[in-house]
Parts: sequence; C-alpha cells; structure tokens
Amino acid sequence: MLKAKTRNNMSSPFPLRHTLLAGFFLTLIGLAFVLLPTPEVEAKRSLIPLAINIAPEEEPEEITLPSKPEELANETTSPESSQLWQTLTVKNGDSLSSLFDRANLSAQELYQLTHSTEDAKLLRRIYPGQQIEIQVDEAQQLQALRYVKSQLESAVFTRQADGTFTSGNIQRSPTVHRQFKQASIDDSLFLAGQRAGLPQKLIMEVANIFGGVIDFVYDPRKGDKFSVLYEELYLDGEKIGNGNILAAQYQNQGDEYVAFRYEYENGTAGYFNAEGISMRKTFLRAPLDFNRISSGFNLRRKHPIHRKIRAHRGIDYAAPRGTPIFAAGDGRVVKAGYNRANGNYVFIQHGQQYTTKYLHLHKRYVKRGQKVKQRQIIGSLGSTGYATGPHLHYEFLVNGVHRNPRTILKKLPKAKTIESKEKPRFVAQIYGLQLQLAAYSGNTELALLEEGAATP
Repeated sequence: MLKAKTRNNMSSPFPLRHTLLAGFFLTLIGLAFVLLPTPEVEAKRSLIPLAINIAPEEEPEEITLPSKPEELANETTSPESSQLWQTLTVKNGDSLSSLFDRANLSAQELYQLTHSTEDAKLLRRIYPGQQIEIQVDEAQQLQALRYVKSQLESAVFTRQADGTFTSGNIQRSPTVHRQFKQASIDDSLFLAGQRAGLPQKLIMEVANIFGGVIDFVYDPRKGDKFSVLYEELYLDGEKIGNGNILAAQYQNQGDEYVAFRYEYENGTAGYFNAEGISMRKTFLRAPLDFNRISSGFNLRRKHPIHRKIRAHRGIDYAAPRGTPIFAAGDGRVVKAGYNRANGNYVFIQHGQQYTTKYLHLHKRYVKRGQKVKQRQIIGSLGSTGYATGPHLHYEFLVNGVHRNPRTILKKLPKAKTIESKEKPRFVAQIYGLQLQLAAYSGNTELALLEEGAATP
C-alpha cells in the first residue's frame, strides 16, 4: 500500500493545491468571456440614448383641452367664466320679454328687474339695432344688465343680495380733436362743403350760424370762401362723430363774417363775432335750408296760373317736396289752416309790428295760438293751393304792409350783444379760437396778435 501511494505522488509534476488554484483561475476567465459583451454589442449599446426625466420642484400643471364641443360644454366652469357678459342685439319686433326668452331667463327675473327701480322704464323703449348686455351666474340667474343707450352712455342694473336690482349710469367721455376745413364756392355752399369733406350736418350748421347775416339762396357768389374749425369725437381710437363748430368764417363779395362759439357759465352757448355781437338776428334771412329761388318779390309779376298781372308780395323758394320750413323768428301762430288759393298755410305774429306768412305747405306742424321759436319746424314744403310745383311762398309784413323780405331785414332791430360784465370772460374764451382760426387760414397778422402765443 505504501509503495503504491508513493508512485502516484511522483507521477504529477505539481502539488495538488497548485492544481486546484489553477483550475479556479481558469473558471474565472471562462466566466469573464461569457458575461462581458463583445465589441459589436458594446457598439450597439452606445447608440441607444438613456432618457432620464428629472421633474422640477414646481412643474407647471398640464392642461388638457377637450377635443369636442360637447366635452367643453360638460366641463365645470369657474366662477369667473360664468360671469362673462353676453350681448343681445334688439331685432324688429323685440321686447325685453322676448330678449329674456332668447337668453333663457325666467319671467320671474324679468319681473324682479322691471319692478325694482323706476329707471327700468327705459327698457320699455328699445329699438332695433340697440344692444342689451346681460351677466348670469352658473345657475342661469341674472346678475346684471347693461342697456347701451349710445356709444357714450349706458344704464346698468345690478342684482342685490335680496334679489332686487339697483340702477346706475355709465358715462364715457370721448377724446376731442380739432379739425379745420376750408372751401371755395363755385356753385353752392352745400356742394363746396361736400368737396371739402365736410359732413352734411356741419354744412347746414354753417348756414344756420350765418343765417341771420347771409341769405344762402341769393347772396353767395362764385369765388366766395368759407372755413370751419370744429370738433371731431373719438372713442377707443375710432371716430364716432363730430362735436361743435368752434369758429367759422365766410367771405362774401368783399365782406367777411366771422363767428365764434361762446359758452356761458350756465352751459348755454351761442355764436358771436369778435365784438360780442350775436350772429343770431331777430329774423332768418331765409325760412328754409337753401336751394334755389324760383320767383322773387315783384309787384308786377304775371301769375303763372291766372295769366294776369298780379303783385307778388313775397318770395318763392323752390325745393323738393317735404323740405322743412322754419319759423323765421320767435312768435305766436295767429292762423294755421287751408284754403283754395293758399293751400296749407301758417301765419306767425312776431311782437306788435311783424308778421310772416308761409303758403302752399305740404303739411302743417303747428296750430293756432302755439308759441314758436326761431328755426322751429312749422311745416313742410309742398304744392297745395294755386301752385305750379313744390315751393314755399314766403311773405313779410311790417305793421300790416308787405315788405321785401330780402331788404327789410337790414332795417330791423340789431342783434343782442354780450353784456359788459360778461365781456372779459368772452374775450378770454374766444382768444385761442381767434389765433387758431387765423393760423389755419393763413392770416399771419391775426395769428401774431401775441408773439409766441401757442394755439390750443
């Protein structure tokens, strides 16, 4: 036994423990080849990005909008979104009740609104084109209503805690810009104003301002010039209309007339020349907006219907049927009626001395005994009675005697003037207008009334 064991030990060149260690290391090397990636795998792995999402401490909340309208309608609205204003436009035949029906508001809401305040009476007089704005909550209960009277004025009705409504008024102020226009007359004041870009209303106001000193049917001549300094009104950057004429100038056959707007402390206003003499005279030079004269004052005129020589004791103003006819001055209607010769007529007494007559009217708008003011519309132009076409026959009597309306006005009492105690305020108020009108008109002499003066 001993000999055999000795033989086995001598047959191995290494000790047993060395053999075991070598086997262990060979096993580790084999595992390394199995577990470690090949170069191809490593290359592929380097091409795959590693995405790591690290959320910030306060990440904004993500909002997902519904993709369909019905999903949006089913979303719970916030208190702010439920208080938005809705606009309802009044249509033909609409009433406040029909507007409430359209907005799905109950009859009880309507009753509470209309019986809470006297101002709700305004809502009975709504017209097509106007707008009613309403504000409701999430329960479809009316919280406020805004009635837009105009671009500058609105009435607001607001619900209180007890269910009643209170009312208030919102007044907006437009931005005022001054504008200047100048024109030369080739045919008529109206056409010249249109060519200069003046609105029709302002052209007629120019005629009204100078209506006591110029007869715009007879007096204008080719080459006459006029200029206007007036206000333009803007709201939110858009023009919404025109304001007052501040100053106007008219040059007629060598004569120059200048008018300035003056506002008294009580808010009333009028137009005066630089000396403080009112442009408003006792009587208008013509009782209608100018057009053309068809027949003048003529005591030997041949009547167009009767073909006989008959005195024509007045002036005929031809114009379109329906043209408004004005009272030439303040007074009282002493006759208003109809007969075969005159057609529809109106006679007005002005004080003790003067009477004006208006014949062949299409319609009468005043009655006997009624007081009238200068430029008040008393009727419309027509062709009733003995008339060959639409025209106004106008007469002017002094102490019962017919006088030529065109010439008698020069002999009438003078216009009112600014009182002496008011004069300093008047001078101060129109001074800036004088400078600005002069600067625009190119009147350097007047513009330099005060060296270095700045125009408003």
